[in-house]
Amino acid sequence: MKRAFTIYQNGEHIWRVIARDPERPDFLIDTNEYLISYKEKSILTDPGGIEIFPSVFAAISAAANPENISALFASHQDPDIISSLSLWLEFNPDLPCYVPWLWAGFIPHFGGNKNTFIPIPDEGMPINLNGLELRAIPAHYLHSSGNLNLYDATAKILFSGDIGAALLPADDTQMFVQDFDKVIKHAEGFHRRWMGSEPAKRDWCERVSKLDIDMMCPQHGAIFQGADVQRFIHWFDELKIGVMKKG
Repeated sequence: MKRAFTIYQNGEHIWRVIARDPERPDFLIDTNEYLISYKEKSILTDPGGIEIFPSVFAAISAAANPENISALFASHQDPDIISSLSLWLEFNPDLPCYVPWLWAGFIPHFGGNKNTFIPIPDEGMPINLNGLELRAIPAHYLHSSGNLNLYDATAKILFSGDIGAALLPADDTQMFVQDFDKVIKHAEGFHRRWMGSEPAKRDWCERVSKLDIDMMCPQHGAIFQGADVQRFIHWFDELKIGVMKKG
């Protein structure tokens, strides 16, 4: 079962990760979900697939009040990101969902109506969480053609979606990257194949290298922190992408 772990707290400003599930069926790709809370309101990033909704909901409920979730954030359109949408809307029919504008006509196939979705323009936009300003920032073509990250400047945390994702072995349950070189071996093939644009990659690396980031939180795998954040950005900047892994 998934569990929620606090990775950042400063008073009523809290980040929780709904961590990877070693007991999940082996035919499902593992995911991380992040619950950002501020003064008793929360936003849930990439809330996950329909198959894992009970586990995600139970983990959140054990750590916080799910009724305080005031919005969802979907970085892109993949089913492991947002196919649980209809179940979240059963829980709260008025729950808004921030989505890239490009996918605003596609994600509703998972549920919702015209009042559910808040489209985000390509250049990103601020998102207000009960007085805390978050920012959706562009990450297009990495890997989705309409893709966004979410940055919390106060906590110095970047939710990076599939950027930084490492498909770790089932027995590797580290929450934070402990051995960069070991983790990056599991990230390399994924990034070569799934990241589709060299110019977009360079643009993202230049953009985020200017941000103050203590933690980079991907949707799959372990969290980068401290010096490993910039180390990842430099590694990614030099990686040849848009090609299949050899061997």
